[in-house]
Amino acid sequence: MQLNGIHHITAVSAQIGRNADFYTRVLGLRLVKKSVNQDDTSAYHLFYADKTGSPGTDMTFFDWASAPREGRGSDSFAATAFRVASRASLDWWQARFDAEGVTHSGVEAFAGRALLRCDDPEGQRLLLVDDGGAAWEGDYWESGGVPEAYALRGFYAALIATPRPDQMEQIATRLLNYRKVESHPDATIYATGAGGPGRELWVVEDRSAPAHSGAGGVHHVAFRVADAEEQLAWRKHLTALGASVSEVIDRFWFKSIYFRISRGLLCEIATDGPGFAVDEDPDRLGERLVLPPFLEARRAQIEAGLRPITRSKAEIN
Repeated sequence: MQLNGIHHITAVSAQIGRNADFYTRVLGLRLVKKSVNQDDTSAYHLFYADKTGSPGTDMTFFDWASAPREGRGSDSFAATAFRVASRASLDWWQARFDAEGVTHSGVEAFAGRALLRCDDPEGQRLLLVDDGGAAWEGDYWESGGVPEAYALRGFYAALIATPRPDQMEQIATRLLNYRKVESHPDATIYATGAGGPGRELWVVEDRSAPAHSGAGGVHHVAFRVADAEEQLAWRKHLTALGASVSEVIDRFWFKSIYFRISRGLLCEIATDGPGFAVDEDPDRLGERLVLPPFLEARRAQIEAGLRPITRSKAEIN
């Protein structure tokens, strides 16, 4: 039984206008769903992805304007790694970030991979990784303003900072059924299925104080399964190993279960379907506020509690 890699990664923003500008205009992703946090309907939940919102391409954000800045540290998902098709792509992005005033490193080697580090406007740590032109199942978003040769191609990996790499190895291999495939001085690489882009976890040792959740940090990482039957099998597996797992929650665009692999690491397993086009025209994704059916009766109340989103470099309240 194998997970199919990363489904989506959800993070926190306290400046949703700047967030929307960065992920759509600067990174060239498509806003494929504009909704609300289903557990806190006063907050937007925005989903940025490829053209169709393919599983494995979707970076999502909770809009919590009062959230404090993330306190960086160990026991956290410390960075999100996106994939690009070539080393030339990294050079292109470095020039783009220079032009846009985006904080970034130079191109560097990490765990045997060429990558470019950058921060979003709130300090969210992102990595752009050369995937060597590996096959990609996603759909290029032609209106994103980024040439197809250089476009983001979904996730490469999630980076975990832990004070106990030995303990994380047991979690990755026994609980998540990943396998250790590479050991480097700067990281240990775990893979699922065929491995490679989208199917890796990178683990680094960090003995600093535990991180504190907040704006500019990752809230949780979701892993992919094909369908509800496979998800239930995973719930049984996790429960048998002593994990505390939520009941299945129907998020309408996918079904989810949640569990923690440590105090600071919240994980989700999400189904690939039915997808973001189940309630919108694929050509009009993300253009209006969409609510799942069980919230539709509260639309007027929910809309009254939301502030407009203006995609601009400066946050507008």
